[in-house]
Amino acid sequence: MRILVVCGAGASSTFVAQRLRRAASEAGLEWDASAGMEHSVAGGAHDLVLVGPHLADRLDAIRDVARTRAVVLPEDVFADRDGTRTLALVRSILADTTSKGTS
Repeated sequence: MRILVVCGAGASSTFVAQRLRRAASEAGLEWDASAGMEHSVAGGAHDLVLVGPHLADRLDAIRDVARTRAVVLPEDVFADRDGTRTLALVRSILADTTSKGTS
């Protein structure tokens, strides 16, 4: 599973990606979570794009170039110090995608 966490400058997404990667590893999942800015989405081979809440108004544009599922993270995502809430969110998104038969 390759996940891209996108924010305006790449700084806050770095923290979210690191915490998500650590939480996934502790859960026995071999997931790659990386951070980037909006332009990182184009041409990426990501399974999921997590968009910082401050870029919610850019979601449609991000989806247009992502070629995969893109969702906005909740406003309080940066308070998730150990990444477990973000991991639960991603699992929920993936379960929802699977149950609907989409990718």
